[in-house]
Amino acid sequence: MITEHKIKEQICEIGRRVYAKGFAAANDGNISYRVGDNEVLCSPTMICKGFMNPDDICAVDLEGKQIAGKRKRTSEILLHLEIMKHRPDVRAVVHCHPPHATAYAITGRVPPTCIIPESEVFIGKVALAPYQTPGTQAFAEAVLPFVKNHNTILLANHGIACWADTVTHAEWYAEVVDNYCHTLMLAAQLGAPLTQIPPDKARDLLALKKRMGLPDVRLDMRECELCDTGDIPGTIALPPGPCAGSGGPAAGGAEVESVVQAVTDAVMKALARGAGR
Repeated sequence: MITEHKIKEQICEIGRRVYAKGFAAANDGNISYRVGDNEVLCSPTMICKGFMNPDDICAVDLEGKQIAGKRKRTSEILLHLEIMKHRPDVRAVVHCHPPHATAYAITGRVPPTCIIPESEVFIGKVALAPYQTPGTQAFAEAVLPFVKNHNTILLANHGIACWADTVTHAEWYAEVVDNYCHTLMLAAQLGAPLTQIPPDKARDLLALKKRMGLPDVRLDMRECELCDTGDIPGTIALPPGPCAGSGGPAAGGAEVESVVQAVTDAVMKALARGAGR
């Protein structure tokens, strides 16, 4: 059985990773791990995550009351605790500010689905929680609509939160989503529409993540509802909205026709630019 001291060492190691990757500037971010029915270890407030040691780690109960530690616990632990209370299988939460994923969060956009297999399996459809003042109970509760069917969410005008069975896995999700957002930004510079994984192949990826026990809001959706890229050819993101299959209107002929026209216009503009050189 893993000891409490070993878990504190792991929290410090993850702190070094997120700091080294530029996911947590100065004293940004926080990390937690549930060690008992009513005890959670967490990083303290006002400390650089790249320079923590095991003696810095605090302990709180599930209501946020500090029960151990020489440093004061982070005020944002309330977010972690709400996730853990509503997902008993979750042991660890990592909150940080990776720049590419945070760029999506501050523009009110979410990355599209069915583009890269690794993101599909480990992250899936990303959610965006509305902005609330960090450290408040309202901030903590803003993630609750997404906890059951996600393991990674964007926090509007703030950063991201990821949760898993270990702090290592939670940090992996942060890496995956930021790398995905970065790749999409690079693809946007090529000036061509994104290509999607075909829906039947996307279903294969969902079956794989179901076997792995990973959540996804699309697990019970029809094949034709699994993928989205927004309604603008070449888009790298779309505004969050109702999940597919939730009763929203289906795309009609006029909408499809407008997409075709947009593609045609984009191609003609590109050809005109080329002819003028």
